[in-house]
Amino acid sequence: MLNQLVLSVADVQNTTISSIVVVSGSFVLLLALLKKFAWNAIADMMNKREKKIANDLDSAEQSREQAKELEENRQKQLSASKSEASDIIKNAKSNGESSRQQIVSDAQDEVSQMKEKAQGDISVERQTALASVKGDVADLSLQIAEKILNKELSEEAHETLINQYIESIGSEDETR
Repeated sequence: MLNQLVLSVADVQNTTISSIVVVSGSFVLLLALLKKFAWNAIADMMNKREKKIANDLDSAEQSREQAKELEENRQKQLSASKSEASDIIKNAKSNGESSRQQIVSDAQDEVSQMKEKAQGDISVERQTALASVKGDVADLSLQIAEKILNKELSEEAHETLINQYIESIGSEDETR
C-alpha cells in the first residue's frame, strides 16, 4: 500500500509538471497569435478611443469657454438693458413732468384769457348799462325839469344837464 501511495504521488507530480508545461506553451502560443492577428486592431482601437477621449475633453473645454463667453455677453446685454430701461423711465418721467407743466401753463393762460375776456365783457356791459341809464336818466331828468319849469329845455341845455348828472354819478361810482 505504501508503494501505491508513492506511485500515485509521483504520478501527481508528473501530471502537474506536464500540465504546467502544456498550459504555459498554450499561453505563449495564444500571445503569439494575438500579437500577430489581433494586437494591431486592439492597439488601433485603443488609439482611436484615446483620441476620441482627448477630442471630447478638448470640445468640452471649448464648450465651457463658449458658455463662459455667452454668459459674459448675456450679463453685458442685461446690464445694457437695465441701463436702457432706466433711461426710458427717466425720459418718461421728464416728458411727463414737462407735459404736466405745459398743461398747467396752458390752463393758466386760458384762465387769464377768460378773465380778461370776462373783464372786457363786464366793461362793455357796464358801458352799455351806463349808456342805457344815461338815456333813462336824461329822459327822467328832462321830464322832471319840464314839470318843474313847466317848459321845454333847449337841446343844449338838455345836454349840459345830462352831462353834469352823469359826471356826478360817475364820480360816485369811482369812489366805490
